[in-house]
This record gives sequence, structure tokens and C-alpha cells, in this order.
Amino acid sequence: MKRVAFLLIGAALLLMCWPVWSSAAPPAAGKAVYWIPVEQEVERGLSTFLERALTEAEEAKAEAVVLEIDTLGGEVTAALEIGKLIRRSSVPVIAYIRGEAISAGAYITLNADKILMSPGSAMGAAEPRTFYGEVADPKTVAFWASNMRAAAEQGGRNGDIAAAMVDRNVEIKGLKKKGELLSLSADQAVEWDMADRIVPSENEVLPAIGLGDAEVIEVELTPAEKFARWVTSPYVVPILLLLGLGGIALELLTPGFGVPGAVGLLSFGLYFFGHYLAGLAGMETVLLFVAGLILMVVELFVPGWGIFGILGLISLGSAVVLAAYDPAFGIVSLLVALAITLVGVWIAVKVFGMKGVWAKMILKESQKNESGYTSSRDWKDLVGKKGMTLTPLRPAGWVEVDGEKYDVVSEGGMIPAKTAVKVIHVEGSRIVVRRIDTTEEKTSEEEM
Repeated sequence: MKRVAFLLIGAALLLMCWPVWSSAAPPAAGKAVYWIPVEQEVERGLSTFLERALTEAEEAKAEAVVLEIDTLGGEVTAALEIGKLIRRSSVPVIAYIRGEAISAGAYITLNADKILMSPGSAMGAAEPRTFYGEVADPKTVAFWASNMRAAAEQGGRNGDIAAAMVDRNVEIKGLKKKGELLSLSADQAVEWDMADRIVPSENEVLPAIGLGDAEVIEVELTPAEKFARWVTSPYVVPILLLLGLGGIALELLTPGFGVPGAVGLLSFGLYFFGHYLAGLAGMETVLLFVAGLILMVVELFVPGWGIFGILGLISLGSAVVLAAYDPAFGIVSLLVALAITLVGVWIAVKVFGMKGVWAKMILKESQKNESGYTSSRDWKDLVGKKGMTLTPLRPAGWVEVDGEKYDVVSEGGMIPAKTAVKVIHVEGSRIVVRRIDTTEEKTSEEEM
């Protein structure tokens, strides 16, 4: 088990030192067209990849960039960033819809200078939805509809049709009824001027834009970019957080450092490193995460009334939320992972008992009266007895009565050491004494 743990830790360290490998395409001698795939889910990793690819095309003074689009959508924030990249590009951008340009994919397409579609392809259905599949609130719908409209209008296309892809309340006579969500086939898109033409295959794209003699430079994702796209997926993030929190919790419940701790650290390492590659996290988030772990370890070994633990959780949670592409999504993912972890810990404790670090913090033995234990001794038999102060009473100190030492408090002010005192009151474990003056001592002697 330890060998596996060391392998996992080594993998985590190797991952953190993994360089962002570059696969920059060599500059072409003549005309060049950069061919860039826009596939799968739209997220920040895709945005980072497209930023690099468009920069390479500009530096190579390419004639055009072709975005081969086939996506069902994704994050709104990432789509907005990609839209800005396309609009700012000094190289003409042509969108070629090979399969579907749905939701965020439709927005990316509308920002292009030209739109080509393959037979059987589709564009639209851009209604914003939450992570749980529910329709977003009206404010979000209106915001996204306005951005879709703006993207279409900047390319000289019908803004109402673009808005109808988002808002069911928008009606387009002859195309869409109120209450429906608009999605255009290739033929419909060309008929309503939302696309320029239908191109049967990839080989006919360049001739269709007048660059049939240009060299095609295919831009591919680097290993680091593929990794960043995978890690920042909204389906992978909650799993990594759950493995991270669960692994650390299980490590605290089991003696020694083993697989659970290694898995937890590796999961958090994947989360932060992937978000760093995607441009979502900086060194400040990594420092917050490390500080959080240190504070929680300190809490285990240094009595701090929970302050170190609370600060550690706040630091760790802040790092996770700051690294997330959407703070709200980060908070929800963290809370869900934390809730599942707590339930798992509770089940583990019930089934297997408490072990490891936590076991050192729990009293395992019970103290019963039958075994000779008592919660506190009854000191009432000391009332009226005399003794001698061993230390000054300010007002607490030590007194010797009948050859035994007792922790007491004085009735009034300070009583010096080696002074005769008398026990006047006992309340629980609190013993109160009074200084014996000369008159009281003589009276006592006469009575004897």
C-alpha cells in the first residue's frame, strides 16, 4: 500500500512540474489557412486553446482561420470570451459547422465573419440552463439573448432570429411560434441568411472561400490543453473535490500515511493545476490551498479552540472557489463534496471505529464509580479545620491542613505564606479560608 502511495505522490509532483508543451505549427511558405477544431464542451480550457491558436495564426499572417464546429454548448462565460477572441482577430474567421452548433456553439458561430454549414448540420437551441438542467432565471435569459442578438448583428445577420434561439417568447413570423425554441437546419439557416452557404465536405471549404490553393495548417490541442479541458469540465470538478476531501478525511481516520492521503492530495493537485493551465487559477490560489492544509494540521496538534481549523477550512474553500470558472458553481460543488465526505466519515466511524489522528483526541476509557472514580471529592469535612499557608494567597494558593496540601482561595485580600488560616466554607471543589488573628487563636486556646 505504501508503494502505491509513493507512486501517487510522485505522479502528483511530476504533474505539478509538467510544462505547458507547445505544439506551435511551423509557418507556411505561401498562403496558409489555420484549421482549428471546436469540439465537445465549451469551457475555459477551450478558450485558452483558441487564444493560442488565433495568436499563432496572426503571427504567421495567415489568410484565414477555419473553426470546425461540432459542439452541444457549455459555459456561457467561456463562450463570451471566445466570442471576444474571434471579433478581435486580425485574421478573418470562418465558422464551418460540421455537426451541431448548439447553445454556446451557436454564439461562437455567430461571431465569425462567414458561416458555412455541412448538409444535415444544425444551429441554435441556445436557451441558458443551470448545471442541474433547469431553465435559467429571466434575467440570465435576457442577458444571453442580448449577447446572441449583438453577435448576429455585428455580422450583418438577423438579431431577432438569434434572440429567438434563446428566448421562447420571441416570435418570428413564418419561422417560429411563441413558446418554441428555435433551432435552424442548414437549409433554413441559408434561407434566412443566418449562414452563407452549404458546403458538402471539409475538402470544399477552402475553395468556397476562395483559398483553394492555400496550405492547411491543422492546429491540435497540446497534452496540457487536453488535460486542462478535462479537469475544468463541470462533471469532473465535483468528483475531484470529493476525492480530495474524502481522501484527506480517510487519511486522518487511519494510522500512517497511505493511499487515501495520496489520492486526496493528487486530486487537489489535479484540480488546481488544471485550472492553472486553463488560466483560471494563479499562484495565490495554490498558496491559499497550502495555507489551508497547514492550518488544519496545526489544529490537530495545537489546542486552538477550533480557530486554526476554521481558518484552514476558509482558506481551502476560498482557494477552490477562486479557481473555479464560476464562483457559484465552485461553492455548490465544494458544499456537496463536503456533505458527502461528512456522511462517509460518519459511516466509517460507526462501522470501523475511530483510528489514526482522531483517535488520539478521544477518551477511550470510561470512568465509573464502581471502578473507584468520582467526579469530585467532598471537602465539607474540612470546614472548621486549621492549617498553614504554603504559598501566598492572592487570593488563590496552597494550604496544608492535617498534613495534606489543598488548593484554596482566601476570603478577602492577600494572605502571606506561613500564616495560620481556618477553613470557613466549602462549595464543591472550592475551599475558602480565613486568616486566624491573634485574638481568635487565644480564645481557642482558652476554650481548650
